[in-house]
Amino acid sequence: MAGEDVSMSDSILTSIKKQLNIDSDYHAFDSDIILLINSAFAALNQMGVGPDAGFAISDDSETWDAFISDSRLNMVFQEVYLRVRLVFDPPNGSVLSSMDATLKELDWRLTVAAEEVKSNAE
Repeated sequence: MAGEDVSMSDSILTSIKKQLNIDSDYHAFDSDIILLINSAFAALNQMGVGPDAGFAISDDSETWDAFISDSRLNMVFQEVYLRVRLVFDPPNGSVLSSMDATLKELDWRLTVAAEEVKSNAE
C-alpha cells in the first residue's frame, strides 16, 4: 500500500519513486514526477492542506515534514502517490476505479482533517 514505511523525514521525491517502483538512483523521470508531485501539492493546498503559501519541490532534498507537521494529515502520503500514479502510470479497469474512489475519499478526509488542524491551531 502507498505510504508504507514512509516517515516524515523521508525525501518526498524518493519516497514517491519507491512507491512507483523506480530506483532512487534512476533519474530519467525525475522532472516528470516532480511536476506531478507539485500538481498534487497544489490540489492539496486548495483543500486547505499544507502551508498557506503553497508548497513545491525541486529535487530530492525536500522532506514530508516540510509540508505537514500534524499526524492527522498523514493521508497526504497516499494522496500524493495516487495523484502521481494516476497520471504517470495509470492502471486499467477495476484498479483504476478503485484508485479513483480512494482518491475521492482521501480528498474529503484530508479536507476535514485540515479544518480540524487549523481550528485547533487558532
